[in-house]
Amino acid sequence: MIRTAGEHGLLVETGSLELSHRLDAALRADRPAGVAEIVPGPETVLVVAPGADQGRLRARLAEVVARERGKDGAKAAEGAVVTIPVVYDGADLDSVAALAGITVDEVISRHSGRELVVGWLGFAPGFAYLTGLDPVLEMPRLDTPRTSVPAGSVAVAGPYSAVYPTASPGGWRLLGRTSVRVWDVAADPPSLFRPGMRVRFIPVRERRRLEERRERSDQSGGRRRHQGRPNPPSEGRP
Repeated sequence: MIRTAGEHGLLVETGSLELSHRLDAALRADRPAGVAEIVPGPETVLVVAPGADQGRLRARLAEVVARERGKDGAKAAEGAVVTIPVVYDGADLDSVAALAGITVDEVISRHSGRELVVGWLGFAPGFAYLTGLDPVLEMPRLDTPRTSVPAGSVAVAGPYSAVYPTASPGGWRLLGRTSVRVWDVAADPPSLFRPGMRVRFIPVRERRRLEERRERSDQSGGRRRHQGRPNPPSEGRP
C-alpha cells in the first residue's frame, strides 16, 4: 500500500525490512524524477519528492515494489563488510553479562562474533539500528537514561546494537567505544552506515583501561609496601 505522507511525501508500506532494503536500493540506483529523499524503515520506505507529479510517482513506486517483491527468496547482493574496532570497556558491560547469565568474555565474543546488518537510521542523524544481534544479548533499556552518552559509544538495547554518532542522551546499555566516526557532516555522504550494509565489530584491547588501572594499582601498592606503608582500601574507587 502507498499512502500520502504530508504535502510532498509518499509512504510505501513494504511489510518487511528485506523489501524496504531492496526498494531503497532500487530507487537510489534509478532515482525517479523529483525525488529528494528516500528514507527506509523497518516496514516502510518514505519517498519525499517536492513538486513531482504525485500520480506518476505513485505508479512508478507501485511498479518497483511489485518487481522487488517478486524477488522474495533471492539472495541479496553481498557488499564489503564494514569493520568497527571496539574497546570493550563500557559502563554496562558487567551488568549485561550478569543479566545474560554469561561471562564478560562471552558478551564480547557474542557481540563481535557475527555480522550485523544496518536496518535503518533514526533517532538522531547517523544513528543506525543494527539488526541480527545475538538473542542472548537482547537487553531492556536502562530504567533511567543517561543525560549524555559519548560519541562512539557501542551499545545494545532490545534486539539491536548501535554506535552513538554524536554525544546525546540515551538509555542503551554501553558495551564499549570506537574511534571510528560514523557521522561526519563534512563527509559525502555524512553517515558511514547505509541500510542493508553489513557490519562487524572487532575487539581491540578488551577492558584495557581496567587492566591498566589494576596494573597501576599493583605498582603503586608495591611501592607503598616497599616504603613500609599499608595499602589504602580500594573498595568503591573507579
